[in-house]
Amino acid sequence: MAIRIGLMGFGKIGRQLYELAARSDDIEVVAIADKGRPDILHYLLSAESARPELYRLEGNRLENPRFTTRMTQVDTPGDMPWDVFDVEAVVDCTGIFRDVASMRAHLDAGANRVLLRTLPADKIDRIVIPGINSHTIYAGDRMLSAGSATTNALCLLLHIVAARLQIDCVSMTTMHCYTSDQSLQDYAGRDFRRSRSAAENIIPNTHEAERWMHVILPAFAGKVMTNTLNVPIHSGCMLDANLVLADSSIDTEAFNAIVRAGAADIDDVVGVTEDPIVSSDVLGSTLSLLFDTQATEKAGQHIIKAVGWYENLGHAARLLDVVRLYHNLDMVMGASL
Repeated sequence: MAIRIGLMGFGKIGRQLYELAARSDDIEVVAIADKGRPDILHYLLSAESARPELYRLEGNRLENPRFTTRMTQVDTPGDMPWDVFDVEAVVDCTGIFRDVASMRAHLDAGANRVLLRTLPADKIDRIVIPGINSHTIYAGDRMLSAGSATTNALCLLLHIVAARLQIDCVSMTTMHCYTSDQSLQDYAGRDFRRSRSAAENIIPNTHEAERWMHVILPAFAGKVMTNTLNVPIHSGCMLDANLVLADSSIDTEAFNAIVRAGAADIDDVVGVTEDPIVSSDVLGSTLSLLFDTQATEKAGQHIIKAVGWYENLGHAARLLDVVRLYHNLDMVMGASL
């Protein structure tokens, strides 16, 4: 039987998730809650798709060859009757409703589980990063997060390296494409820098990965500093991590060999490129991290600079992976009863 999910929000990552589901053989998006008009949302989906002819809108129903999706103009958790659509999980793609109260509202409205596309605002049941802690999931988990695209990329790199080397501390900056909550022109926002034009500026920003590192990778608690530079490109991101290693003998070739070996063990989420790529070359990749061997550098005796690439499509794929993990767990638990 197909896994039935609902989406809260049909922005960029929601549309990517929908397309991945439409191309899958096991997941159906049965309902979408978004304040946008269905005809405009369908237009955006079609404009971004390589095969727009696959998607048709009939009234408030979005159709593709595999499934039909009911579209509703709802933008508040709790107002969407998920029980009517018999969904296994709701994926909140808005990036806005990250608190426990909002997640509980989805559950009270009939969702069996709620999965955030972002890091949470509060303590929740589990943050699941495929390739790192999938084995820790529990059937009783209801409020979930798959982290963020940057969190996945950073944690996967650290997970691979830490299995073979001692890392004393890490400083990470991601060069991140501008986001939908930024203004394209100077406009008074929630802070000074983010009030400047995203299309014209490199804008320093914060990142929350360090706040949750103790949950995802406990050995790195208090050892990681994370920052963001929002840059004026539409898609594609670059991870720039400076790792302070205990072993001064590790050179760039040895470091690259370690990452190659570790990536081979989780090649469904991490890849390695030996080519001199740029940000647009990662577009269309469903990996969480594409490690760049040519960009590895060593500074002094202990610092290795590591670079990786990723885009939001990879994170959309991980969201579906987490949905599958819990579906499979439920099937196993049900079979054992």
